[in-house]
Amino acid sequence: MMRFKGLFMNNFAALSSNPCQNLSHMLVQTRHKTSGGSKPKKKVYYRVHELDKVMDLQKKPAVILQLKDIIESQKNKCIFLRDLEKEVGFVQKWNCMAAIEKYPTIFHVSGGDRAPVAVRLTDKAQRVAVEEDEARMLMEPILVKNLRKLLMLTVDCKVPMEKIDLIENELGLPLDYKKSLIPKYPEFFSVKEINGKAYLHLENWNSSLGVTAREENLVREGELKDGGRGKKVKISKDGNYPGPYAFRICYPAGFRPNTGFLEELERWQKTEFPSPYLNARRFNQADPKARKRIVAVLHELLSLTIEKRMTSFQMSAFQSELLLPARLILCLIKHHGIFYITNKGVRSTVFLKEAYDGSNLIQKYPILKFKAKFVALSGRKDSSFADGISHNYRDLH
Repeated sequence: MMRFKGLFMNNFAALSSNPCQNLSHMLVQTRHKTSGGSKPKKKVYYRVHELDKVMDLQKKPAVILQLKDIIESQKNKCIFLRDLEKEVGFVQKWNCMAAIEKYPTIFHVSGGDRAPVAVRLTDKAQRVAVEEDEARMLMEPILVKNLRKLLMLTVDCKVPMEKIDLIENELGLPLDYKKSLIPKYPEFFSVKEINGKAYLHLENWNSSLGVTAREENLVREGELKDGGRGKKVKISKDGNYPGPYAFRICYPAGFRPNTGFLEELERWQKTEFPSPYLNARRFNQADPKARKRIVAVLHELLSLTIEKRMTSFQMSAFQSELLLPARLILCLIKHHGIFYITNKGVRSTVFLKEAYDGSNLIQKYPILKFKAKFVALSGRKDSSFADGISHNYRDLH
């Protein structure tokens, strides 16, 4: 028993110190003590295969879109194969070459023999590619709003530019956002240098933006009209309760919570907590209400991304700005009805579960619809980009 305890504590320390560790095998080693001589039960982190699948399905579309961006960034709108390694590295070069060969409807190859081999977009792909400008134009007010909300979430209304760079793809920002977006809105943003480091500052606080995505969803569903008092629920079998302080819960099919767990969850769901847009320094972090507020902050942070997911490394990078707990991964695991962590991909990724229906992202922003249309030229239709379940652009404001 002592030997096992030492093994568990070593793994627990590793999990706390490195959020990118493989969660699945480490959690399986956790055991519960039992009375009598029965074999202790393993505590399993239940996988959500549909969300694991999202990470698998995005691999080939990601290569296609990366190649498109590289080709369009070149002066002559084409790239020589000999220069591809400089752009993507030695390993990724082979993935790109395989995509070029596999999708002739998107990539046109010319040259050979004595002439250098060059790759450009086909005429059809070029016609679709020009639609990205319109998608970016539709995205601009959304990006400005979400960037303002991100700064409002932080304790000092400022974030180092290097951290914005870290999540620029997740926010949907254009590659040149520092030149094309930030200077365009001086009434909202400014870049100031502090101790030799560039920070993005919020210029004006707007209380109308201080409404979370969770609250907006509750308003749409009518849950805030009577605060949930019009519905009497004994003990919910799935953990969902009406009311202004409840989160949407979605446990995996194999998870069977007992009555005690559900009773504790009911108390937690009905517990009041301060808004994520109030300064975190005002609250005692040991207070249960403040701890629930942290869940709301994480929920809102993921809601500001275009695909409602970030890597655990990216989330932990905002620890000081959002006053997140040191053991962030453990907080996410505890609330696995709200968040899901997958180890598919290079880094572990955190999903906001309510944002997905199976493997399909429910809300599609204009830039995601454009990407879906471009990837569809390859003849494949991936659920991570498909238009199957989506809302119109006007529903995203």
